[in-house]
Amino acid sequence: MLFFPSCRRKEVKLRMDAINNRAAMPVLDAQEVTTLISDSGVTRFRITSRKWLVFDKAQPSYWEFPDGIYLEQFNTRLEVAATLRSDYAYYDDQAEIWHLTGNVYATNVNGEQFETPELYWSQKDERVYSDSAITITQPPTAAAIQADGDKAKGSVIKGVGFESNQEMTKYTIRRPTGIFPIDDK
Repeated sequence: MLFFPSCRRKEVKLRMDAINNRAAMPVLDAQEVTTLISDSGVTRFRITSRKWLVFDKAQPSYWEFPDGIYLEQFNTRLEVAATLRSDYAYYDDQAEIWHLTGNVYATNVNGEQFETPELYWSQKDERVYSDSAITITQPPTAAAIQADGDKAKGSVIKGVGFESNQEMTKYTIRRPTGIFPIDDK
């Protein structure tokens, strides 16, 4: 019998802490969210997440996606041109910087696949970067497909740290290593 009143007091205390500390309480707590982001009237991105928290009174204010995020970028014909997903995401809405962690996977418009445990995306600077390990898998070239058909392999580039434009089409890899297919002829 003494256990139940104790739990009730603890629950009331947590609620009072949230009321007294408005910065610790999200203004938005949304479940199973899909939202579209447009620029100049053109739909550019679709964000999907199981949970989205917005902390508008925190310093700095931020968005949190504790269960991960999935983002699709659209081309002008509204076709999916690139994707990005991670197990956790944090967005500093003042600095316009995304911090993605845990099994971060991205695919760019060229079909290259990026895999890293941590990634930063600065929307203001229009760049993507990381100091973590990175693996980039490039699709096979047209010549390799013509020569080897379904057996054609692309390149796998690994490194520690990289920097890229936000489309992830022009990038620099620090401390690179890799496997590159070579034509025997």
